[in-house]
Amino acid sequence: MFAPILRSIMIVAKNLTDFNEARSAFDGKIIGFVPTMGALHEGHASLIRKAVAECDAVVVSDFVNPTQFNNQNDFNTYPRTLDQDCAFVEQLGVDIVFAPGVGDVYPQGGDFDKKVFDLGGLDEYGEGPRRPGHFNGMAQIVTRLFDIVRPGKAYFGEKDFQQLAIIEYFTRALNYPIEIVRCPIARAEDGLALSSRNELLTPEQRAVAPHIYKCISKAVDMVGNISVAETIKRVTEAIDSEKLLRTEYVEIINSLTLQPITHWEQAEHIRLSCAVYADPVRLIDNIKLK
Repeated sequence: MFAPILRSIMIVAKNLTDFNEARSAFDGKIIGFVPTMGALHEGHASLIRKAVAECDAVVVSDFVNPTQFNNQNDFNTYPRTLDQDCAFVEQLGVDIVFAPGVGDVYPQGGDFDKKVFDLGGLDEYGEGPRRPGHFNGMAQIVTRLFDIVRPGKAYFGEKDFQQLAIIEYFTRALNYPIEIVRCPIARAEDGLALSSRNELLTPEQRAVAPHIYKCISKAVDMVGNISVAETIKRVTEAIDSEKLLRTEYVEIINSLTLQPITHWEQAEHIRLSCAVYADPVRLIDNIKLK
């Protein structure tokens, strides 16, 4: 167990120089790291609380990473609420908010935004084919932040289940001395998975969005009783029965390899994942089936 230390006044570092100065105060301590793209909500808070409870100091990054967006409009419309974010995390006990500019993360003349990563084939399914370049861009920013922050632990939510599996893979492959801490999906009382993108929903869309979780939850009782294909069909039809929602995909996957399965006996650990449009907002969710 680490020796508790008195939490310091939170520092907002908007460039590398300020961050490195703030980070130096915690040399030799266990740093917990929560990477975010801002527009923070209770889902982020659940990660931060866990990090605060387990680490000597906590760093939260607030950076909308351009290299992981394959849709420029999606990047342009992504919520940016730094002042609100800082007020939100300060009350949670965060020590440093790192909110760099693009030039700090991807300096001119550097190759950080050009690196191509081996993702172990985990990007060949689910979100991968549908968002070309997304996971490589995510690996660019996560490894860059790991190198800057140098945490002992990094906290990620299971809502982005495929992303989490890929981060675990390259953290091991690149020999980062970082413990990746999985955290359960945080949901609103009505079941909607908490996401920064939820802020883009109209009131009417927000009212029907919990229909996604209601439909995928029913798949738990279908395991072993009907075929995988029929389960996917029924869940898709159920989601699409709400006129404001349009399913992009529903997949049932091996939780360890992320490969889609066709029979329940193919894997011991199985998860359902999906992406659904509440036009034009794209929402993702997943649920453990077994």
